[in-house]
Order: sequence, then structure tokens, then C-alpha cells
Amino acid sequence: MNSLERKHYEKILYNIRKSQIEFDSELLKKLSDDIWEFRTLYQGLQYRLLAFWDKTSATDTLVVSTHGFIKKRSKVPDNEIQKAANIRTKYLADKQVKSKKK
Repeated sequence: MNSLERKHYEKILYNIRKSQIEFDSELLKKLSDDIWEFRTLYQGLQYRLLAFWDKTSATDTLVVSTHGFIKKRSKVPDNEIQKAANIRTKYLADKQVKSKKK
């Protein structure tokens, strides 16, 4: 996000804050069993953040964004979904190893 123009970055943050308050189907779309697409359209550019929900805590759910890109086609490329799934798998494995060390 550091490489984006300020107004584009602010629009994405605005939408993230908005999604914390209410579910908006224009902002979030489920792509697979575990991966979600967070969408922002600003000045003709379709920004996408892929994410998953970490529900391993008994009290809190953490939304983890794996990566982002500018979407140029109508469908999210399969390699982007697979990249997010791989990051999720590694994240959960690392988290499990850390919890065993405690």
C-alpha cells in the first residue's frame, strides 16, 4: 500500500473501516472456502486485497490480508487465490508451532 497514491490508499482504508462496522457485499466476496476478496474501486482502478479469517481465538476473530493487487479482468486469477491459500496455510502452521513453544 505504500506505493499507492495517497487518495487511493485513503479510499482503501476508508472501505476497511466501513467493513468493520457493517457487512457490505460490494466490498467483500467469498472466493473459496477460506479466501475472501476485499474490493475497492477508485478512479477506475479495481484494488483487491485477498484475506482470510483467523478464528483460532476463543474470543476474537482476526482478519489477515495476504496480499493485494490491481485487478484487470473480471475474474480473480486462480494464481492469486492460490497464493493467498498458501500464505494462509503457512500462517496457521507457524502460529501452531509458536503456540506449542509456549
